[in-house]
Amino acid sequence: MGLTYNTYLNSSRIYGCKVCKAHLANHDDIISRNFRGQHGKAYLFNSVVNVEAGTAAERNMTTGRHVVRDITCRGCGEIVGWKYDKAYEASEKYKEGKFILEAELLCQVN
Repeated sequence: MGLTYNTYLNSSRIYGCKVCKAHLANHDDIISRNFRGQHGKAYLFNSVVNVEAGTAAERNMTTGRHVVRDITCRGCGEIVGWKYDKAYEASEKYKEGKFILEAELLCQVN
């Protein structure tokens, strides 16, 4: 098992973990801002960094049944959102492999 190094993003707008300020995502990687999480507003991202994905589980969500994994910040271990592994509805397939970060759990890092 080796050492894990944090990735540092280079952008004018970077989202980070609210607790430890670790870089999580670039503003330009937002696919949609029309999502809701447990804490309110959430964003769908194409890619994120410095997270660990948990165990896959099926969940009934407002848009149907999905297989998702909670994602935690690699720096402090706080849950910051989830990753979509599988969508059962054809109209939701675009979410597969994408990430949700909850706005309440993020901060802007400059």
